[in-house]
Amino acid sequence: MSKIHTYNANLTWTGNTSQGTQTYRSYDRSYSISINNKVTIQGSSDPAFMGNPALHNPEEMLLMSLSSCHMLWFLHLCSEAGVTVAAYTDNASATMVEESNGSGRFTGATLRPHVVVTQQDMAAKVPALHQRANEFCFIANSVNFKVDHEPTCEVK
Repeated sequence: MSKIHTYNANLTWTGNTSQGTQTYRSYDRSYSISINNKVTIQGSSDPAFMGNPALHNPEEMLLMSLSSCHMLWFLHLCSEAGVTVAAYTDNASATMVEESNGSGRFTGATLRPHVVVTQQDMAAKVPALHQRANEFCFIANSVNFKVDHEPTCEVK
């Protein structure tokens, strides 16, 4: 039987510079996201679309959702498989195509997780665990573009 999980978030546009959206350049693209009394996330559009480069943009947050979901599943699967992970980093990237009419879409993402395990025999299990994490990742299963993986592993 399937379980239904519901998520709620509040988004507030904070970019009204007293003129509203009278013109394309009259407003700021800034917003805030608040979720159940957690730290507020300040966001904006990508700088290519007149956004604030110091703030997170939706495209970056989608990529980090993919990366963090994969990591969380991977760590879970490692704990079940007896693989002790001492460190995990990811240098993820994604590509978005902007069409001539202004619409756009992601065409792919690549996760580059680097994992440090504590014993040599554990390193051999890492590739299969990344594959399983990709199969289970809620976010990767929800997007309509390919998510590639280029994992590396070292023993320390």
